[in-house]
This record gives sequence, structure tokens and C-alpha cells, in this order.
Amino acid sequence: MRRTTMRDEVTPMLPPRERDPYIAWRPPFPEPPFERGHTALLVVDMQYLDAHWDYSTCRKIRDAGFERELLYYKDRLDLIVPNIRRLQNAFRTAGLEVMHARIQSMTGDGRDRGPSHKRLGHFAPPQSREAEILDDLKPAGDEMVFSKTAGSVFSSTNIEYVLRNLEIRTLVVTGVVTTGCVHTAVTEAADRGFSVALVEDGCAALTEELHRASIRILRDVYAKIMRTEDVLARIAAISSGAP
Repeated sequence: MRRTTMRDEVTPMLPPRERDPYIAWRPPFPEPPFERGHTALLVVDMQYLDAHWDYSTCRKIRDAGFERELLYYKDRLDLIVPNIRRLQNAFRTAGLEVMHARIQSMTGDGRDRGPSHKRLGHFAPPQSREAEILDDLKPAGDEMVFSKTAGSVFSSTNIEYVLRNLEIRTLVVTGVVTTGCVHTAVTEAADRGFSVALVEDGCAALTEELHRASIRILRDVYAKIMRTEDVLARIAAISSGAP
């Protein structure tokens, strides 16, 4: 029997790196640096629109007859919301930036939305419940919230400009959905030169198959895949002043 490694425990749904033809031949992927003043947490789309069982996205899927299939996503949300909250608390305690991205149009009729969001029917008007971040994960103090009308927070907001102003080098990404807005946040951050840590048990897709596929695509190509406990340990080291 093959001995379980630390890496297997981080991504138990994936083949070991050394047996994955997608990444086994690539150079070792660098660990993202966790540094005081240069590390930020990004929480993607954890809002009522698509991260709550009783609101728009989940309601549409259930009304279409896929309630049983959506139970995975419901369970997954029950897992990731507490994990994201723990990460938020740790980043705040350490004095590190916590940022939020959410879908919200500037206009009441959504005419400013990007073509993809219009085609997909993604719509959260200003001041609507759908546009609000979940009560358990609400921004604290003057934490920045980036409102977007496209999948990528980088293509539809000024987040890159703000990250550069803050001298952020490492982005820890959580949220929904893994295959969509989380995926594009990770790939575009990496392409812009940021080090990215994607928290596997801090994000969710509508099905396990989709989540697994996206994690495999991103692993050791665009991001280091980590778990909540691993990130918390790194943040605790920052707080304690450890190197």
C-alpha cells in the first residue's frame, strides 16, 4: 500500500503530483510567501446571489429539477463558510488585508453588466439582498469590496491597481464557484505576477466533479493548493513574528 503523503492529504481527490501527467514533468511549484504587509485574503462572491440555498442561483437550479444534485453544493457551503470565517478572523487579528469581491451592477436594470453575465442571467442590483455578502462573512471596518459584472474580478474592477498600491504580493483565494469566478481570479492573479494560494476547503463548485477538475487544473500551475489549517498556521507564524 502506498504511503499517504502530506500532499495527498491536501488534495485527496486528485492523483499524487508525481503521477499526474498534467504537472509531474513541470518544475517544482514555489511556495507562496506569507509576509506581513504583503499578503491578503480575497473572498469571492460569498453573497446571497449564489452562496445561499434560498436565493437566486440555487433557487433556479432547484426549480429546474436538480435539487438532489445540488445537495453537494449545499453541504459544501456548510463547510466553507466557517472555514472562510476562521481565515477572516486570523487575517484581521494579524493586521492583514481582507478583501471581498461580489457580483453587483451599478444600475437597477443591470444594463451595465458584461455580455457574459447578461447571457448567463447573473444579476444583483444595487442594495438588493442578492448583492449582500452573507451575514456570517460580512466585511468589517473599512475592508474593501469590489463589485463586478463579469466573471473575473481582475477584468471588471480596479483590484489590481489597489493590490499594487498596497504592495500585496501573495493572494489567498476563497469563495464560489471554483470553476468560475474563483478560477478566473486565480489564473488572472497568477498571470499578473501575484503568488496565489487557493484554499481547497474554502471554495466550492456546484458539483464535486467540477470542483475537482478546477482544482486539478490550477494545482501547481497557477496556485499552490492549501487547506484552511495550513493557511492558519502560516498566518499564526506571521503574528508570532516567526520567519
